Amino acid sequence: MKQTCLHAEHLKLGAQMSPFAGFDMPIQYTNITDEHNAVRQACGVFDVSHMGEVRITGADAERFVQHIFTNDVAGAPIGKIFYGMMLYPDGGCVDDLLVYKMGEQDFFLVINAANIDKDVAWMQQQREGFDINFDHQSDAYGQLAIQGPEAESVVEQVLGIACADLKFYEAKELPAPAPAQGRGDLPGCEQVKTSIPPQGGVGLIISRTGYTGEDGFEIYAAPDVIVQAWQKLIASGRCKPCGLGCRDTLRFEVGLPLYGDELSPTITPVMAGLAMFCKLDKDFIGRDALARQKAEGPATKLVGIELEGKAIPRHGYTVLTPDGSTVGEVTTGYHAISVDKSVCMALVRSECAALGTPLLIQIRKKTFPGTVVRKRFYDKHYKK
Repeated sequence: MKQTCLHAEHLKLGAQMSPFAGFDMPIQYTNITDEHNAVRQACGVFDVSHMGEVRITGADAERFVQHIFTNDVAGAPIGKIFYGMMLYPDGGCVDDLLVYKMGEQDFFLVINAANIDKDVAWMQQQREGFDINFDHQSDAYGQLAIQGPEAESVVEQVLGIACADLKFYEAKELPAPAPAQGRGDLPGCEQVKTSIPPQGGVGLIISRTGYTGEDGFEIYAAPDVIVQAWQKLIASGRCKPCGLGCRDTLRFEVGLPLYGDELSPTITPVMAGLAMFCKLDKDFIGRDALARQKAEGPATKLVGIELEGKAIPRHGYTVLTPDGSTVGEVTTGYHAISVDKSVCMALVRSECAALGTPLLIQIRKKTFPGTVVRKRFYDKHYKK
């Protein structure tokens, strides 16, 4: 099993560890509820060094990204970040990812840990006919996610990294001591002051992004820099260490999808309600299949369901109509901490997807009544 650069730090803190995406990862340090509430109310830090990174540069870098990615990066300003998907020709999802535009022909792609090998192979298969440099950098970077309403002050005051100037879904890069030519560093980034100098041949990238529904930042840097940053944050007492347990409860409450649950090779962006991140006025792999599905209407749709009572729906549980007909299954379910309700996301037949539709969830040998509601159970608090 793989380990991130922070594995020893997690053990020092007594984290409960468990396999995830081939890595030995912290699930919780104290308990999921305390860590969840720390992010909602103050600040928490996550080790997300298991995520994958790919850098694409060269004369055709933008054209290649446009070809494999559903969102439209053409003409965007340097430092802009895009969320979207890579699709198979039939519209199924290879992965959902972030694309950072770091230069005019310089793109930094962040992919899901469980999909790294598959994604890299897929992208390599599509590169014929494109003049690009394809640099798989997952082993070169560690990554921290610092999340919560106090994240900005923590990053600036504890780590010494200027970040207040970043807007939501913007990034900047601090160059390594001897950066490679043509990296496309943001203008003026060499003036950014930080108490953690870049090391190890890769720069430090900071972005105003996250996976919790709160304001926050993600930092990518060489593993030794990430370890130093983690130690500073924990020693400060201003940033609670958080595991993957509350990472899932936080993203779920605000309706953010998890690949393998709400997106997959058989769950398209149209089915998942994510068509706004698929720009059908440009060409990309899977575009035609997606356009047909959007025009015809998908057979199934992802919905939110609020249950009566305290029963907790789980992934894979059956969804039924009041007369007992099976119409779908749960993708993710919890007793949502921030709203104190039992809720789930579920993929159901489209005729059952309207808000207010009564449905049943089968939990073991009993069924529990619920109602279709919006997928965002808790409002996001991003700084725009």
